[in-house]
Amino acid sequence: MRILLAYDSLSGNTKLVADEIEKELVARGHDVTAFRVSPLAEYPLDEAYDLYMLGAWTVDYGRTPDDMKDFIAELGEKPEHVALFGTGETQWGVEFFCGAVDRMQKYFGSTYPTLKIEQMPHTKEDAEQIKQFVQEVLDRRGEVK
Repeated sequence: MRILLAYDSLSGNTKLVADEIEKELVARGHDVTAFRVSPLAEYPLDEAYDLYMLGAWTVDYGRTPDDMKDFIAELGEKPEHVALFGTGETQWGVEFFCGAVDRMQKYFGSTYPTLKIEQMPHTKEDAEQIKQFVQEVLDRRGEVK
């Protein structure tokens, strides 16, 4: 399956999650195009992808960072198959934790499972959560284990 994995990362936490997701997908034999969104980037959007996996950190009380919003605008039409992940910190309020993930899920109308990691993935539980997320997304997309 062809998968586009795009993420925005400020401190590197979301990049770490994206890297782990990419490793899981590649290990399962998928063709993954992965990159960090950036205002100066040219995106490989002329390709056809079977699945879009988008990740972001959360800014300003639960909002999506501008670079990710700009990337989403670059997509044009909303893809049908979008899975979302992100990082956040509950110290800013549980109601804002990974708010970017919630906002993107609502925008895309995605029924795929989401992944929310507190700060950076550094525990066995985080690693398991990432693996489970990838498996659930692939199952939802109709992939065989």
